[in-house]
Amino acid sequence: MKQDDDVDALVRSRIRGLRTALGWSLDDFAARCHMSPSTLSRIETGHRRIGLDQLTAIARALGVTLDQLVESVADEDVVIRPVHDPARGVTTWMLSREDGPHGVTVARMRIVKPPPRRDALKVHPGHDWFTVLSGTVLLLLGERTITVETGQAAAFSTMIPHAFGAKDGPAEILAVLDHDGRRIHLLTERPAD
Repeated sequence: MKQDDDVDALVRSRIRGLRTALGWSLDDFAARCHMSPSTLSRIETGHRRIGLDQLTAIARALGVTLDQLVESVADEDVVIRPVHDPARGVTTWMLSREDGPHGVTVARMRIVKPPPRRDALKVHPGHDWFTVLSGTVLLLLGERTITVETGQAAAFSTMIPHAFGAKDGPAEILAVLDHDGRRIHLLTERPAD
């Protein structure tokens, strides 16, 4: 029962935390949930059980899903460690631990090598997007060579043969990649060094 008590306490804490973050008094929150302020107070303090119908109304009022309110706390490592790929000259920090909305992945990449030869360009379904944080990136896109400098971004269909690499020294990018882009551009199956 300890685990159930922990989840119960976590849900109550989230409800109160979200309500206060929104700047709502118990009266404001009660009006949005169609419940009495005293009922909500007892729910937040643990003096009343939370019914599924109440939890649904509370989640709707707070603008979150039931899953977000009740998901258990993962005791995972919060430090994002780099994955080095010396052969490709890329170090990657996976900023999203799982696929985000619409199956995209966010990664920070430090690139030290130029792009590969044109005969090594890849294609895959989807779109890639990146912004250059520092340095300059050469984007090979079909027959074109595009220079993307610090502060600039690029977005393109990945059905066009493409590759990117550093120009005249290291470059860092923030990339948003779909599932196929993640598989092609990030060697995520390699262990971290």
